[in-house]
Amino acid sequence: MVTRDDVARHAGVSVAVVSYVVNNKNNVREETRRKVLQAIEELGYNPNMAARSLKTKKTNQIGVLFNNLGNSFETGISLGLEQRARQHDQSLIFQTYVPSEEHKLKAIFTGRTDGLILMGQSLKPETIEHFSKFGIPLLSVMKPVHEHAYMGSIDIPWFAAMCELVEHLKSLGHRQIGFMANTVHDHYHHARFLLFRQAMEAAGLEFQQQSLLQSGGTLESAYERMSRRIQASPELPFTAIVCAGDLMAIGVLSACKDCGLSVPADLSIAGCEDILMTSHTTPTLTTIHYPRKEIGYKAVDAIMAQINGADAPADTGFGYELIVRHSTAKPKQ
Repeated sequence: MVTRDDVARHAGVSVAVVSYVVNNKNNVREETRRKVLQAIEELGYNPNMAARSLKTKKTNQIGVLFNNLGNSFETGISLGLEQRARQHDQSLIFQTYVPSEEHKLKAIFTGRTDGLILMGQSLKPETIEHFSKFGIPLLSVMKPVHEHAYMGSIDIPWFAAMCELVEHLKSLGHRQIGFMANTVHDHYHHARFLLFRQAMEAAGLEFQQQSLLQSGGTLESAYERMSRRIQASPELPFTAIVCAGDLMAIGVLSACKDCGLSVPADLSIAGCEDILMTSHTTPTLTTIHYPRKEIGYKAVDAIMAQINGADAPADTGFGYELIVRHSTAKPKQ
């Protein structure tokens, strides 16, 4: 069995320094902390969490892992996180998730946070195992594409929401419905696409692969992707399109306007989050309301319960609402 002495020798530090890192002490230089954490990972050292918990004081800090701080959907969730964290006397540490730099998360959050809230990211199993070893609970707002038993999640029932949205479009007369998703298959947008495809099947509608448009998930990338598609051929293979995120839906709407397509006469557009901007576009956007602030509250309550020994939740019971506005209508005959 790997001991603390083994870790100390491997990292070239004293046993006391290893203890400081394991016990979340702040009197260790950043470079040294990284060396110790790397040694722990390489040797597979598993600290005795029961013994450590008797000696360790909580940091009273929770990490929050964003995909894009400029995304108003994720920012809306953070408002709920901040308000509830303050009520629990907790501080939040925000970090943007960069897949190629995932290994850095271990040093950033280990010893500095009591728990970590994600925004639908699918972390590598070895990253999750690292946080598990240190007893740092993980919770995801939005169910990730790749789930893990150690990490709970809080979300709305997206399959039911997609079924309702598809049925709305079908009732208007749409049979060919497109979808715009993020190109990253580990992104929570892709999870929504998979459930949309299931909803299409449940509605008796066939989804054509040519009706999938992929972009970078931002307003700008959606605008560029839709513009190129229209310029390639104004005859689209679908009469309506659902976008995995509202910012993408707004980008698609803007591209249609600039390329001479009328919404909803030529194309119906729907989003998925009900951010504030969707009620101020022209036309206003049909979308699925996601209770961002309430889910932010619940996420902090749940991670605090996990910090205090509760099991990880798997809660998809939050209510949603299909908000029908002016961007969806009957297709041209």
